[in-house]
Amino acid sequence: MSVITKKSEKFLESYLNNFSPTGFEAPGQKMWLEYIKPYIDEYHVDNYGTCYGVINPEAEYKVVIEAHADEISWFVHHISKDGYIKVIRNGGSDHSIAPSKRVNIHTGKGIVRGVFGWPAIHTRRGDSADLNPKLSNIFIDVGADSKEEVLEMGIHPGCVITYDDTFEVLNDRYYIGRALDNRIGGFCIAEVARLLHENKVKLPFGLYIVNAVQEEVGLRGAQMITQTIKPNVAIVTDVSHNTNTPLVDVEKHGDIQGGKGPDLTFGPAVHNNLLALIRKAAQDNDIPYQLSAASRVTGTDTDAFAYSNGGVPSALISLPLKYMHTTVEMAHKDDVENVIKLIYNALQQIEDKHDFRYFK
Repeated sequence: MSVITKKSEKFLESYLNNFSPTGFEAPGQKMWLEYIKPYIDEYHVDNYGTCYGVINPEAEYKVVIEAHADEISWFVHHISKDGYIKVIRNGGSDHSIAPSKRVNIHTGKGIVRGVFGWPAIHTRRGDSADLNPKLSNIFIDVGADSKEEVLEMGIHPGCVITYDDTFEVLNDRYYIGRALDNRIGGFCIAEVARLLHENKVKLPFGLYIVNAVQEEVGLRGAQMITQTIKPNVAIVTDVSHNTNTPLVDVEKHGDIQGGKGPDLTFGPAVHNNLLALIRKAAQDNDIPYQLSAASRVTGTDTDAFAYSNGGVPSALISLPLKYMHTTVEMAHKDDVENVIKLIYNALQQIEDKHDFRYFK
């Protein structure tokens, strides 16, 4: 039986369609917070916009489940005299997918529509035949004839730019859209809070459901909030690469497939005893999972939690994702279900003041 309800999926659609660029996450955070409020005892928002709900706030022992809320985007960087806009990245935006994309430029006057233009194939002959998109040659056209007209629209350097691609379910099997990385993780932890509430599960510790900002520019939200909460344990969910697609080398990037379960990572930041507990929860509850390794860092908020406050036992549960950092990111519905189930069941294996030390 599916743990995701029609109401839940409707929230997922609205949440993914909403804009939440790095540094400007507030609208999405408000939406997420309203969704989880019925399932928590209290909530907090820090100075930069990280939100967290708390169950059992009076408990001394603190367990975090976390995702990040921000999506990659662009900044207006320069406006030419004839009204074309040059951009810089806000997070890991991929310049190669930009040409012909429609965009929203967020201004004080509201959203201004534009497009990433590109020379027609007919004009790319001779020396231009091999013209490829680069950060230095992509540009946005808002239909203006001059810099002055662009400025009149409310556009200025520093305005954030997002794509407008929206949520879809492909072949009744894959969720598809922009910014599944990692608002779908925020959805998963919200669903865990809902299930705990609806099933009247009593946890012997304080549970902190954290939706952090600014992961895409260096794990910044997690670095801040772990110092605020000072958790004893952290379970982070993010996305990893579904490597079973054309042009991806599985020997280099690992063999992770969509529909085969969450991806559990081994690595220096991942606490082996916590990972063993999560694997046991999966095995006890017939939840499929896959294994991967991170050579030095996971590149996720796991690293921020693990190396904070003298060391916090941390683990990473990842959702296999096709086409990461594009506007057609794809996650298998079964994997989303199983990420939720795995976090939900793993929490119930953590004891009051659980000691994860390797030896005493």
